[in-house]
Amino acid sequence: MAFLIYAAAGFLSGLLGGMGMGGGTIMIPALTVFCGVGQHAAQVTNLISFLPMAAFSLAVHKKQGLVCTDGLLSLIIPAVITSVAGGLIALILPADVLRRLFGAFLVALAVHGGLQLIASVKRRNKT
Repeated sequence: MAFLIYAAAGFLSGLLGGMGMGGGTIMIPALTVFCGVGQHAAQVTNLISFLPMAAFSLAVHKKQGLVCTDGLLSLIIPAVITSVAGGLIALILPADVLRRLFGAFLVALAVHGGLQLIASVKRRNKT
C-alpha cells in the first residue's frame, strides 16, 4: 500500500512541477502525513526530485520557444545564493518549526491563489 502512496505522490508532484506549480505542495505533505517520513527528509526528497523534473520541464519549454534568456544570469546568481542559504537554515531549524513554516507557506499560497481567482472573476464580469 505504501508503494501506491509514494507512486501517486510522485506522479502528482511531477505533474504539478512540470506545469510550474510546485510539486512540493503535494509531495511534502504526502510523505510526512501518509508515509511517516520526517519533515527534513521530505523536504530534501522534494528538492532532489525537483532537479530532473526542472531539467525536463526546461527542455520542453525551451523547445516550444517559451524560454527568454535575457537577464538570466542576474536571476541565477541570487537564486543559487538564497537556495543555499535557505537549505542551510532549514538544516538547523527543528523539524517542528520547519513543518509550521511550510504549513504557513501553503496557507499563504492558497490565499494568494484565492485572491487571484477572485480578481479574475471580477475582471471577467466587467467585460
